Amino acid sequence: MSSAASVAVSEEQDERYYRIGEVSRITEVRPFVLRYWEEEFPMLEPVKGRQGYRLYRQQDVDLVLKIKRLLYDEGFTIAGARRHLRDLENGGGLEAAVEELTASTVTEGEAVKLNRKMLLDLRDSLRSFLTLLEGK
Repeated sequence: MSSAASVAVSEEQDERYYRIGEVSRITEVRPFVLRYWEEEFPMLEPVKGRQGYRLYRQQDVDLVLKIKRLLYDEGFTIAGARRHLRDLENGGGLEAAVEELTASTVTEGEAVKLNRKMLLDLRDSLRSFLTLLEGK
């Protein structure tokens, strides 16, 4: 874990933090799965509180929901979801989705799934760009 992530979290900060049990209830993902995902997805890195508890920020909760969608709804493997999220961070997720759509011939049902996937990827990419723009 990075040194910034291991810094004790002050209760006076404005940002809301969630403990693992709260994240588990919000996302409907069991705590042991969340701990496993922390090992498998380096971008999921909750901070540690003074007593060593995992404290998730809202962006971590959003990432858990995105991972859950990729694994459970979209049918990604863990390695595929990790690669997909890494591509989104690097801005390549949308291009890969478009290339995937144009490179393969698919049935109508598969096309609907891929179109939905492309739209979800586009939404995620746009959110990432918005976050980048808001930070400047």
